[in-house]
Amino acid sequence: MKILMYGWEFPPHISGGLGTACYGLTRALAALGHEITFVLPRISASGNQESHVKLVSSDQVEMECRSLFENMTGQESDSIRIEALPSTLQPYANDAEYRKLLAHLELIKSEMAETVHSSKISMAGDYGANLMEEIARYARVAGAIARKVDHEVIHAHDWMTLPAGLEAKKASGRPLVVHVHSLEFDRSGDSINPEVYAIERKGMEKADKIVAVSQFTKNKITRHYGIKPGKITVVHNGVIQHAEGHGFPVRRGIKKKTVLFLGRVTFQKGPDYFVEAAARVISVRKDVCFVMSGCGDMLHRMIERVAELKIGRYFHFTGFLRGTEVARMYRMSDLYIMPSVSEPFGISPLEAMQQGVPVIISRQSGISEVVGSVFKVNFWDVKELAAKMLAVLNYDPLKKAMVHNAHRELDNITWEKAAGKVTEVYGQFAQAV
Repeated sequence: MKILMYGWEFPPHISGGLGTACYGLTRALAALGHEITFVLPRISASGNQESHVKLVSSDQVEMECRSLFENMTGQESDSIRIEALPSTLQPYANDAEYRKLLAHLELIKSEMAETVHSSKISMAGDYGANLMEEIARYARVAGAIARKVDHEVIHAHDWMTLPAGLEAKKASGRPLVVHVHSLEFDRSGDSINPEVYAIERKGMEKADKIVAVSQFTKNKITRHYGIKPGKITVVHNGVIQHAEGHGFPVRRGIKKKTVLFLGRVTFQKGPDYFVEAAARVISVRKDVCFVMSGCGDMLHRMIERVAELKIGRYFHFTGFLRGTEVARMYRMSDLYIMPSVSEPFGISPLEAMQQGVPVIISRQSGISEVVGSVFKVNFWDVKELAAKMLAVLNYDPLKKAMVHNAHRELDNITWEKAAGKVTEVYGQFAQAV
């Protein structure tokens, strides 16, 4: 089928698991014979230069300027084309940033409610940091693209592309699949941003079908958004399979055991529980180094907490890592921890398992539905998390067994399997298109 796909990030420019998931899924879909046009919010001069990927800049797109808010408050395959819309927006803004950025929402609405006219919208400059404005620009051009790109199904990834997906659906009349990788209730807990929630709910209500990355996420959609379960299909993420021995040897500069937290340092990911559990482990054995890799709104608070606990000599903060740096960090580690408060899926544990690292995850995660070769804890149970850290660090046979079983398990957690299930979702529209 011909698929028009809207996603906020795609390698080589990614900020988290969303870009990784989009890459893995599109590659597997292309291998099944689907033709994919992938619409991005931005492009840079250092973008993917693969000859088999077509990059189209949004300033070459003829479009109608109209109000958006009238209805809303790797190696790519040669069958994937990239359409890119430059934007300053980052895909993982936190709740505080949302509220600051939304201060100008009414002004944006009035500016966009001008008379309709045909033009090429310029997106080469700096559009500021206003989140909703950038989403609006993206969606306005996305609708124009839907009118010129041949497609049978529209596929939108996460809340930032839902307005674009709805504009595309309105423009072409094709069915819309909304792929939910994360919800506002995951990112912000009970302190949700009402505007973001409204966009999520409207997008899911208007979608023809919803794909959720886990049963954990499906349950949240039905509970918090009032969507009927029959409209939602669970498709677990996968991991890109590498040949045995993929990677490179790593020279470790320290003899201490290394325990890794790698992800956004935000409420959702539970970095504070990692720090508290680390303090308990350090009270038992001193030959352990804890690494926190990533950036986020809680980073300074975590640094301060480490200082308060007087465990700074055992901690290392690397900042954001990408590409080969991530793989190297995994391979330098003896244990990977994902203590997320609410994790729709969680690809990073699979990546760690693939690099031969034993893993501990929270039970409040979608990945816990598909893996059994890991330790699972409730995110709030710091005592149990510390105990299981010590068990893996103290007993090499346990570590070896976890790694061995993980490699066998990964054979069944593939993007090919995910693409097959997504294809079945598309197939429900075959007669309609």
